[in-house]
Amino acid sequence: MDRLTCQYYNDNQVSFFDSTVNADVSDLYDHFLKLIPINGSILDLGCGSGRDTKFFLDKGYSVDAIDGSPELCELASRHTGIRVQCKDFSELNDIDKYDGIWACASLLHVSYAELPIILKRIHSALKIKGKLYLSFKYGDFEGVRNGRYFTDINDERFDYLIEQVNDLYIVEKWYSIDVRPDHNVKWFNAILSKGRSDG
Repeated sequence: MDRLTCQYYNDNQVSFFDSTVNADVSDLYDHFLKLIPINGSILDLGCGSGRDTKFFLDKGYSVDAIDGSPELCELASRHTGIRVQCKDFSELNDIDKYDGIWACASLLHVSYAELPIILKRIHSALKIKGKLYLSFKYGDFEGVRNGRYFTDINDERFDYLIEQVNDLYIVEKWYSIDVRPDHNVKWFNAILSKGRSDG
């Protein structure tokens, strides 16, 4: 996460927490969790308010959570009851650790040029046949918007991105509309597998 984006979340942590912590993303959970073993290990990569971390914990999964904003990490730690680690995605260095990695509206703050590097780190952190969920705002914009750095993704940009990372395979792609009533945003969602999930 770049300095400007991190500062935005530090400065707006309470309003961001309040606007996201109760958002109903159960449809996204359904897509992801059907592919994760019962009581499996999940990394919430860029956990924000900790909403999803808490949901996974309450369902019996073993969950780690990280975020780049110290202020959000503190709020999320209180909300989830676990220690949320404050670190950048580029510091992810686990090997074959997780059954699933959940990156809900978080990798969208990574530049398009850097995404292949981060995806390779995510690949290393996943177990064989492990699954990655990720979501971006739909489009081809890249740059600063509303005080934060965004990388939007469409099908063409996504397919080219995945071609640059060996052994990550697309399981599913779909679109959704932001569940928050005051956000008219189209989202690009995908689930990837480390290794072919059918073999």
